[in-house]
Amino acid sequence: MALLRPSLSTLVFLPLLMVGCGDDGDTGDSGAVDSGVLDSRVDSGAPDTAPPPLVMLPDTREACADREPLKRPFFGDLHVHTALSFDAVTFDVRTRPRDVYAFARGAPLELPPYDGTGAATRQVTIDRPLDFAAVTEHSEFLAETPLCWTPGTEAYDSRTCTSYREGDATIGDFGALTGVFLTNPPRRPPLCILEPELCAAALGDSWTEIMDAAEEAYDRTSACEFTSFVGYEWTGAPAGSNIHRNVIFRSRTVPSVPTSYVEASRPEPLWDAIDRNCRDASEDCDALIIPHNSNLGASLMFVPEDIGGDPYDEALATRRAAMEPIVEIYQHKGASECFVRPDDPLGSEDELCNFEQMHADLCTGAADDSEDCVDLCSVGGGIGFLGGCVEPGDFVRGALRNGLSELRRVGANPFQFGFIGSTDFHNGNAGGTAEDAWPGAQGDSDDDPEEALKVGGTPLVRGFTASPGGLAVIWAEENTREALFDNLRAREAYATSGTRIILRFFGGFGYAADLCDDPDLVTTGYADGVPMGGELTAAPAGTAPSFVLSALRDAMGTQLQRIQVIKGWIDAAGVTHEEVYEVGGDPMNGATVDTASCTPAGPGADALCSVWTDPDFDAAEAAFYYARVIENPTCRWSQYLCNDLSVDCATLSTDSPYAACCDSDRAQTIQERAWSSPIWYTP
Repeated sequence: MALLRPSLSTLVFLPLLMVGCGDDGDTGDSGAVDSGVLDSRVDSGAPDTAPPPLVMLPDTREACADREPLKRPFFGDLHVHTALSFDAVTFDVRTRPRDVYAFARGAPLELPPYDGTGAATRQVTIDRPLDFAAVTEHSEFLAETPLCWTPGTEAYDSRTCTSYREGDATIGDFGALTGVFLTNPPRRPPLCILEPELCAAALGDSWTEIMDAAEEAYDRTSACEFTSFVGYEWTGAPAGSNIHRNVIFRSRTVPSVPTSYVEASRPEPLWDAIDRNCRDASEDCDALIIPHNSNLGASLMFVPEDIGGDPYDEALATRRAAMEPIVEIYQHKGASECFVRPDDPLGSEDELCNFEQMHADLCTGAADDSEDCVDLCSVGGGIGFLGGCVEPGDFVRGALRNGLSELRRVGANPFQFGFIGSTDFHNGNAGGTAEDAWPGAQGDSDDDPEEALKVGGTPLVRGFTASPGGLAVIWAEENTREALFDNLRAREAYATSGTRIILRFFGGFGYAADLCDDPDLVTTGYADGVPMGGELTAAPAGTAPSFVLSALRDAMGTQLQRIQVIKGWIDAAGVTHEEVYEVGGDPMNGATVDTASCTPAGPGADALCSVWTDPDFDAAEAAFYYARVIENPTCRWSQYLCNDLSVDCATLSTDSPYAACCDSDRAQTIQERAWSSPIWYTP
């Protein structure tokens, strides 16, 4: 099926297209860059200057006193922003990287709005500390943001900075900065073209603050209580679509500056920059890249084509799988697992795909779809980040299925990725995912109940469909950068929707049916098979793979309802399929929750464990399998807020800003869940 690219004509802020291309009359022109030279550098994906030197620092630490060879689950958040990010600061967020790590370890965090004296009017704490975190500021505008928002800087009164501060962030209008994301190729705002030395110094200061905050938070003692990673977000946005990636470094040795969307306008030049400025520059530098929030990709997130539009060959497919071994399946913009669209080759009939969708109304292809539903990019066109369209191939399950097709075509699977969740909070409240105490994700833009409960608009407008985000969980021997990073790269990781379910998933040939009763389950799981993220090959004749799923409830959450295996495979004709198998618990257990008091009721399980053998296995068909664990129903964050507001649905008018509280079409409850990384079978 041909891929239709989004049209710029759908952009609500098209007049801003050229804002970033003119002269910034309020600054000098020393060091101006010739636009033709700039364009040629960006077109080729080459850096603006010679490869920058590495920041090379010693990375020694004490050995961990507590090390578990069979691994433990560590909970964290690898996607968090502060006032150093160009969008967060427009929401009056004043959090800095050091505040993120303090909050993640249990300290209170102050949030806007601020009163006339500059004091915060809100304060939040995490319900329990995280084990690891990474501050991932947008690499774009790391210089412009502090220059434009700090009174007294040389750039503060420039046209670039004035238009930036006066823009309306709720519709994606960041003044002169907007043009960077809309021009092709992208280019820096006028300020930093005209004043490169000023911006270079500001960029260095911001990157140093990020690195220093991570170093100060990292526990190098034998206690190994907390791990921080140096990282950033590459904010790829061709034609306004979202193909963002988070870059996470393994150690203190990192490039002296991050590579932004301006220097690398597609994923491949980003991979080149990571190789050139990190891996090839020093054996002490390593990084992995995590595509995130793929539900707004507008058909561009998981396209098996190179930068010239040619189909992947085996080498490029192999490279992508190595560079991007993990994908973010859940965050505050909702779930990117799958969505119901039976008439699409990569769509699903799985009703649980409707979980926490960013779009309030997705077109399913059915006759009774509403007139306002968000349709496929290949049908209606549009821009994903502005809510214009979606594609099943942008969702994780669709990409996994497409990966099987690519494996068949070229002999390598570019989309062989594991799963994590994170938050993408722009308040700095890393891992603050509790439904009953969520302060919103973006400063003073969603702190007000009217904004929080708003339905409709584009994803750039915070509202009812937003979520308290998810968590990344990594199985590792100890809580160190090296152990967490290496196991994340190996995909022995999973995602949750914010709950702290403990999930293990093994696959092999010949697991005993009573393995769940064996105290050596984990030892046997490793010895006789592979963990989540692994690959099975060479099925013994007449033998189907077996999978061990073991889940423990969140100690501070509700009980478990069921566990499932989701299988995808490709048949002899090259057609991909999917199936959901119920393998443990009871989907009809009758568990409920009283939405007035948010008190759960009904049966459930503290632990579920099953050994499941694929009843439909064909040794000639490549396949993937992943586990999904579902909790009993609990109140959604929005219901807690409606209860706090004492909304009376019997008297509430339909035009009330709190109407969503009484709309039966809007979810009042949620069934939190966890998704394991897949296990692949390759003939």
